[in-house]
Amino acid sequence: MTDLVLTRLRLPDRPGLWDMAFAQGRISGIAPQIDADAPRHDAAGCLGIGGFVDPHIHLDKAHILDRCEMSEPSLAAAVRETARAKAGADVADVYARAARVAESAILNGTNLLRTFVEVDPRAGMRGFDAIMQIKQDYAWAIDIQICAFAQEGLTNEPQTEALLVQALEQGADLVGGCSYRDPDPETHIDRVFALARRFGTDVDFHIDFSLDPGMADLPALIAATQTHGYGGRVVAGHVTNLSAMPPEEVARIGRDLADAGIAVIALPATDLFLMGREADRLPPRGLAPLAALRSLGVHVAVGTNNVMNPFTPYGDANALRMANLYANVAHLAAPDDLAACFDMVGDGAARLMGRHRSLAVGQPADLVLIDAPDQATAVRTLAPVRAGWRAGRQTFVKPAGQLLR
Repeated sequence: MTDLVLTRLRLPDRPGLWDMAFAQGRISGIAPQIDADAPRHDAAGCLGIGGFVDPHIHLDKAHILDRCEMSEPSLAAAVRETARAKAGADVADVYARAARVAESAILNGTNLLRTFVEVDPRAGMRGFDAIMQIKQDYAWAIDIQICAFAQEGLTNEPQTEALLVQALEQGADLVGGCSYRDPDPETHIDRVFALARRFGTDVDFHIDFSLDPGMADLPALIAATQTHGYGGRVVAGHVTNLSAMPPEEVARIGRDLADAGIAVIALPATDLFLMGREADRLPPRGLAPLAALRSLGVHVAVGTNNVMNPFTPYGDANALRMANLYANVAHLAAPDDLAACFDMVGDGAARLMGRHRSLAVGQPADLVLIDAPDQATAVRTLAPVRAGWRAGRQTFVKPAGQLLR
């Protein structure tokens, strides 16, 4: 029995307008016209997608600007101020701030995200406990992956490893590390892989977040990925120092990344804000060259990273805004390039997270309507989302604005 029919719907790679039927939480039909005794929703020519994906965000440390000193906007200061703020946060505080971001993400069309949750002597398990509750409470609208994360290092704070184990035992989906914050990056990377193998999870690293091409932990990550046979299960976030390398060096590293099966995520809002601040003219952009890496076969994506904290003192968890920002900074204009940017916050980002989605009969009825005719136009215009469904149930609506002449 059909539960709902969406009419006048545009679909990627299908010309014209289509009807789509939902039944028991799945797509039960796609045709030019579906006649069924069921409620109907006029998509009004909007583009239907499986939803946006944010593969890299920090829900636990969002919206803390009011408790941080911002007179020194640098990476070191951001780490220091965030560490101070998280030491005083309790579970209820983390939950309330994370809920604001989760709800904003949902209203901006995201229904899948990966959040890092810091566990260390300052945060303890408070942030993890809060985000686990967020994951459960918002499952009706969004699928949240939790990465138990060692932001402050491991070899310098050995008690963090026990907390990572505790988080993985209690349901974290994967484990991650921050090699540039550890005095022994290679050992840091090896210990994160050891935990991943022990619990059978993927790994996600913050790595090479600088503009110094001579300070690179990426070779160690590539070697560890190959040693452990972890191709296709490793993500490297930031990697901003690639932007300071000549094209031939980027090409060499890109081939190594592709061969090893390591994906790369750029975080445009944070990377642009924190990199190159010391320049008094022509500041470097400090953004990983995703287009070049993608041409070499590297799986690439774009994420939000932080919202309203010292790493990124703005933001609204709008994945499409990140795709638009990246396209602007990377000088991308051709339709195919912009469609690729859309994929970096769409199905491509989902695949990076181990999820394979399609709008096909029999698949989950997860759908978001975007007020644009195609993916490239959506990126160009930062097209608004209009409505969303998860498992066939409507989760939000954002009507178009009206001019009152």
